[in-house]
Amino acid sequence: MCGVPLRVDASMLLLTALVTVLYAALARRQLDLGQLGGYLVALGFVISLLGSVLLHELGHALTARRYGIGVRGITLELLGGYTEMDRDAPSPRVDLLVSLAGPAVSAVLGAAGVAATLALPGGTLAHLLAFQLAVSNVVVAVFNSLPGLPLDGGRALRAAVWALTRDRHLGTEVAGWVGRAVALATLALVVLLTLRRAVAPLAVPLVLLVAVTLWRGAGQSIRMARIGRRLPLVDLARLARPVFPVPSGTPLAEAQRRRAEGVDPAAALAVADAAGRPVALVDPARADAVPPERRPWLAVDAVCRDLAGLPALPVGADGEHVLETLRTHPGAQYVVTAGEDVVGVLHIADLAQLLEPKRKTNT
Repeated sequence: MCGVPLRVDASMLLLTALVTVLYAALARRQLDLGQLGGYLVALGFVISLLGSVLLHELGHALTARRYGIGVRGITLELLGGYTEMDRDAPSPRVDLLVSLAGPAVSAVLGAAGVAATLALPGGTLAHLLAFQLAVSNVVVAVFNSLPGLPLDGGRALRAAVWALTRDRHLGTEVAGWVGRAVALATLALVVLLTLRRAVAPLAVPLVLLVAVTLWRGAGQSIRMARIGRRLPLVDLARLARPVFPVPSGTPLAEAQRRRAEGVDPAAALAVADAAGRPVALVDPARADAVPPERRPWLAVDAVCRDLAGLPALPVGADGEHVLETLRTHPGAQYVVTAGEDVVGVLHIADLAQLLEPKRKTNT
């Protein structure tokens, strides 16, 4: 849509079913419809609601494109949707405009729904749908404007703190902690409404899921802010492990013994060709899975991966480049190169230890 790839997550089926069941009961009660009629009206409302969510996300996507930020796609899922962009906003102003574009679209749709509700005769199907669309869009606009990540209002708060302090990471962390407060407030509201029996029983799990998702999203934002502060420390020349080459056909046990007796026991084992150039890299996980008694009889080639099939990083790559490569090519090892020469191997566990020294990682 508008040149933006659209994906629909399977979890959207759960939301569709839940809203259809809840709204069908309301439609039957308000319009005196039969069982089938209630479900058809409810399904129509769900389709309209999904269209509103899509327009909300298109507001983000088209505004981002307006300021030169690439958009990878829009995903509709259980809790609404999200827009994936290929990079962060270049300035607080752009971050603010992109973040508020979605709620602005929802607010306009809500206002149109209110106008239609006032214009249509009461007690009709059109009046009921207009009223529910007005309410849902206003709720989406207001809720998304709350000042905590991962909500749109949290991105606006981040932009404001970023503009005041000139520190994007501080803005993200502040908005993340406020997001956690919003999650707790949402949870408290669910408990209160449940005790007062002011919310339908089927809606309680969905609202609880919203609170949990907000908490996790806020936590991820705080984590990424802390990682971002340490990105300047990434130096592949120092971080990459050296390569320890052995000839093709060397028993795995012998290759491991030679490495252990070498200068750096943590070096990356590689298979070299006749000219001594690395052509394949030993996969540590596959090597560790081989029983010790079999290692003297198994050639190291059996637990290798061709270097051509591994993602590569130039030795001069900065932290942002390294993280982008990790996002687009997930893996445990990355070949570090200087021109056509392999100068080392980056282990994801080593990078994680540098960026998150207090976080436990598997080595």
